[in-house]
Amino acid sequence: MMNSIEEVAGGIILWKERVRNSIPNLFTFGNLYCGFLAIVMAARGDFQNATLLIVIAMMLDSLDGRIARMLGVAGDFGKELDSLADVVTFGVAPAMMAYYTYFYDFGEIGLLIAALFPLFGAFRLARFNLSATNVASAYFSGVPITAAGGILAVVTLFSGRMNDLMVPLVFTALAFLMVSRVKIPSFKDIPVPRHTFVITFTLLYVTYVMIARSNEWSTFWFVAVPLYIAFLLFSFIKKKKQKNHQID
Repeated sequence: MMNSIEEVAGGIILWKERVRNSIPNLFTFGNLYCGFLAIVMAARGDFQNATLLIVIAMMLDSLDGRIARMLGVAGDFGKELDSLADVVTFGVAPAMMAYYTYFYDFGEIGLLIAALFPLFGAFRLARFNLSATNVASAYFSGVPITAAGGILAVVTLFSGRMNDLMVPLVFTALAFLMVSRVKIPSFKDIPVPRHTFVITFTLLYVTYVMIARSNEWSTFWFVAVPLYIAFLLFSFIKKKKQKNHQID
């Protein structure tokens, strides 16, 4: 009887451990699913919803690692799964958007050029995984594929209202910045404020309203977004100064 109780208790503990290990992966799968849907939307010419899905995937991608570290279940499996999802969502999906809005007119050459973005992104992720350590770094080497894919998706969405050279210029710059050795602040040292998720979902909703129902998109993208980025930069610099002050 005692052995049976111990077996049941052991099974419950093992089940709870498996559930805890699976929670961060659910966010990663959500990221991958959004990437797949974004590719479908891009093929249909629905670039508004494709961009919206990529933005949602960016939020999910920022959460899976944090949750894994919070639960103490971060490991190689989650890291590799996250990289595979990122190649699809932030490499293939934005490249599809760029292809259908600009490079499509160049035929096979345009197809080859568009394919460079996920290839460069995959190279960047592989290099990052080989060099990554368990110690959080204040800088990334090269632009992360998440940021590059999100920027390309937004620029592609509004390409019709910009100069014709904007998409290829941004596309080329981001592709090479991903594989460069440029130091990019990681913001990992910044504690996540309690109101960050509220701000993120509010910005997401405002973005959707601006895109779907109004032509006043510039008010949001050229005012609200730069202010939000400036807030993150200010927080990073402030945190850095505090650390340096403590060391001195």
